[in-house]
Parts: sequence; C-alpha cells; structure tokens
Amino acid sequence: MHVPRSCRGRDTEGMTSDSDARALGDFLKARRAQLAPRDCGIPETDCARRVAGLRREEVARLAAISVDYYTRLEQGRVRASVSVLTTLARALRLDDDQQRYLYELAGRSDARPRRRRPVQRPRPAMRRLLDQLTGTPALVLGRRLDVLAWNPAAAVLYTDFAALPANRRNYMRLLFTHPVVRELHRDWAHDAQEAVAALRMEAAGDPDDPELAQLVGELSLQDPDFRSWWAEHRVNSASYGTKRYRHHLVGDLTLDCDTWASPDGSGQRLMVLTAEPGSPSHDALRILTSWTAPQPGTDRTRDTTR
Repeated sequence: MHVPRSCRGRDTEGMTSDSDARALGDFLKARRAQLAPRDCGIPETDCARRVAGLRREEVARLAAISVDYYTRLEQGRVRASVSVLTTLARALRLDDDQQRYLYELAGRSDARPRRRRPVQRPRPAMRRLLDQLTGTPALVLGRRLDVLAWNPAAAVLYTDFAALPANRRNYMRLLFTHPVVRELHRDWAHDAQEAVAALRMEAAGDPDDPELAQLVGELSLQDPDFRSWWAEHRVNSASYGTKRYRHHLVGDLTLDCDTWASPDGSGQRLMVLTAEPGSPSHDALRILTSWTAPQPGTDRTRDTTR
C-alpha cells in the first residue's frame, strides 16, 4: 500500500522520520559547502579553510541561532521551527524549489509562510516633509532601519546614499561597516549600542522577518561588538537623543536627533537632525547645507527593485 509522504515516518507529534532528519542534515551540509563566504558578506581572511564553503558557526550566525542548535539540526537530533527554517533559507540563499524541499524534509510543508512583505516605499506625506526640510539633514527610515529616502543635507552629512547599492542602504549596516559613517560618530560606541537596542526592539514585532535575520547574521559575523551587544537583549525606542559628529568638511557638530513614527502602522520614521540656533553647530550646519543644492535628476529615493 502506498503511504503518502505527508504521513510517512512521522510520530503522533508530527516529527520527521529518522531518514528525513538525516536527509535534512545532509541537505544543509551540502548547501553550505556550495556557498563561498564572500557570497554571504563574510570577510575574507588569510587563514586556509579546512572545509569547502561555510562553516557551521558561520551559518548559525547568519541565521541568528546558536551553533549548538544548528549542529543538532545537521545531525538530525532536533526539529526546526518555521521561523528557523525561514532564516536558514535566507542564510543559505535557497531558491524557491530548494525552500520547498527544505520545508518538506522538515515536515513543515503545510506551515511554510506564504505572506509576502510589501515592498518598502516612502509614504508621499513623508516625501513631502523631506522635500521641505532643506536646511537640516533628514532621513526616512523603514523596517530594519532601511534608509528609504533622504534629503541632500543628509547625503552630505553621512554619505552619498544614491551611490550605494539599494540593498546596502541600511542605517545599521552603514553604522557598523561603512568607514566614513563610522568615523563620523564621535561617540560611536554609544550611538551603535543605542541603534542595536532599537533594532532589537523592532525585531520583537516581527521575529520571523528573514531580511532582519540576514542583517543580524551578517553583522554578527563581521563585528564582535555587534555580536556582543545583540546578545545583551537591550531595547530602546531611540525616538530622540543627541548626536556628536566630526565631519571632514565643517568639523565638530552637536545635533539633536528626533524621530517621528508614521501614523499608518507602516513602521516608517522621519529622522531629523537639528542644531541649537546661534550655536557653533548651527553655523556649521548652515555652511554644510549651503553646499547641498539638489542636482537635476538626483534620485533621493531608495531603489526598491531587487
């Protein structure tokens, strides 16, 4: 008698069979062996790698799970949750067919998430506000602190966002990996910790977001400070504060940083940096923004086609 795959080799709790568990582990090992570290944003080193592709600990960090848990998955000793499968699929760069196979082996084919997150685009009202803020740097931030839009003053303060690939326009990624943005912050450790706490708070609202898991995994691999601070589970709404910068064109700046959340539930926030009138920072900011007249054809909105 033919037994359907969905019923084959499972106990009353829906656990996968030993053969499926071994097959899942073999698939994970084979897939990580096929990936080059550079494909996943892992820095190259001079040390010779003893195994092809990614190491177990690298996959675990990319998927934001423990090395011990991932090892047990490869050994067929634990069943993966839907959220873990989602982050593993993203970490291992699985295409649609490979994802279906992964979920089938894990006995989660019926639970595979099908909801597509909407493409992030700055709200028209946010864009109008941004366009009117000509004398002060301002950004529109989306989910995961993605930079969705910016005004010319923000570009001259931080970096030329338009010159960056769309998938690298993320405030957290820039803060930790972009040398110019990192050196701009005079209190980098403080500002970075606050940003990590804000991202951790956002993660609580959407723990299954695969792009968030990918971002956390990449930064955990690339920066030990991020890895340590993320593990502390500190949270902070980061709705206001003071930023101290050292800009290569105008020197030191002390700016008030305020963010306002969009009322539509999209998670978008307008971040504005201002200086106390009459202060040296105010004068320096006026000089900086005087050099930021928009050029014809300048694209200040994140390219959402990816």
